[in-house]
Amino acid sequence: MEEGAVLNNRYQLLERIGTGGMADVFRARDLMLERTVAIKILHEHYSAEKGFQERFKQEARAAANLSHPNIVTVHDFGFDHDQLYIVMEHIPGKDLKTVLRQRGRYPVDEAIPLIVQACAGIGYAHRAGLVHCDVKPHNMIVTPDGRLKVTDFGIARALSTIQPDERADVVWGSPQYFSPEQAAGEAPSPASDVYSLGIVLYEMITGALPFNAPTSQELARLHLEHHPIPPREYVPDIPPALEENHPQSPLQGTLRPLPHCRPTRARPSALRHPARDAPRPGAQPDAGGCFHLQRTGLPAPARSRQFKTRHQPARNRTPRSVHPRN
Repeated sequence: MEEGAVLNNRYQLLERIGTGGMADVFRARDLMLERTVAIKILHEHYSAEKGFQERFKQEARAAANLSHPNIVTVHDFGFDHDQLYIVMEHIPGKDLKTVLRQRGRYPVDEAIPLIVQACAGIGYAHRAGLVHCDVKPHNMIVTPDGRLKVTDFGIARALSTIQPDERADVVWGSPQYFSPEQAAGEAPSPASDVYSLGIVLYEMITGALPFNAPTSQELARLHLEHHPIPPREYVPDIPPALEENHPQSPLQGTLRPLPHCRPTRARPSALRHPARDAPRPGAQPDAGGCFHLQRTGLPAPARSRQFKTRHQPARNRTPRSVHPRN
């Protein structure tokens, strides 16, 4: 598909803004609603699969029902010129992977707010019953004003309908961010997304991936059998509370190889801020080795005297004395 083409007499492709092994992304013009949109057009060899077409439509409908400030909104989807496409809101900004290539890494005080936004969006999808399956910085858009939005919900799930002999090339497109169970070919769960979020945060604060290997099989073995290199070996001045085995670490629990030992779904409290959170006094880890934390440093809301008076029986009320101003 080339710039200038019109999809289904409605979407005019203006500029190619991204490309990959699965699809091309264009900035486009919605001629009916007169607005700028982003369109992801899947390559023909994916679009030709009948099973994939049906699965893609199901997942696109499900993604279109997600409405959250940290999720890229899906407007429409369709099939034209023998290719599937999905229409999304156009977000000014760059994907997080591109930003990391340019910056190297994020300071901790900038990384935590961004990953919390990613957690909020993905957690919302989890509560709606959707698993992303392909959480990675390439699928996170960062705007110039510091907002983060997650994109590509459902596309990885649709790829599961591709024939087994073709699936390996698709699944292992970004194996560095896959959970051990996904690497083993098992069905992903919300805990799989949590693991991938932990890898993204690790890369944001260190500028490196926790595991690297020449083959997908070796990479899967590392995820299953080894602990990541401590972040402080990359960044010596990183706070000790960001070490994975520290009970206050935002990484604590997210990179465990067994899914039942991780948080059950993405939520901002699953990737906690070490400066604000701490274990309860005498807290013990649960069966999965996870500490249950409480938020500290924030004052408890003061009880309203007026609230208690309003619910007090009238006969027990004591009128306040009025002191005249001098």
